This record gives sequence, C-alpha cells and structure tokens, in this order.
Amino acid sequence: MAAKGDIIIDIEKCKGCQVCLDACPKDVLSVSRTVNAKGYQYIVKVNSDCTGCANCAIVCPDAVITVYREKEPVG
Repeated sequence: MAAKGDIIIDIEKCKGCQVCLDACPKDVLSVSRTVNAKGYQYIVKVNSDCTGCANCAIVCPDAVITVYREKEPVG
C-alpha cells in the first residue's frame, strides 16, 4: 500500500520562492495564479498524490508548510 499524505500551506506567509517545487517527488505543488496580501504568488497543492514525505516542509525557508500522514493499517 502506498503512503498517503496531505499538506497545508499558509498562503499568507508564503513568499513563493519555489524551493518546495523541486523537492516534491510527486509534483503536488504549483505556483498560484493569484497573489497573497503581501503581493507574492504563493504555492498551492494541485493534486492529491502527496505521500507525506515532508520534503517540501523540510526545504521551506519560512516553515509555511505543514505535512500530515495517514496512519498505515496494522495487521
């Protein structure tokens, strides 16, 4: 069974540096078409292929990405 995860991005704090885009092995992230209150094109989740690897959160210089992983069934 493949790992399953999800992410939450604080779009108001995201500066759109795009470091996380290269870190994501599943191409789950993209640059938004709109800007946040500070005028940055922030990062958004574009599909549900996230595995919860946390690469995006690890490389994010502003710590705006929170990663959630589903627990794998025991047994």
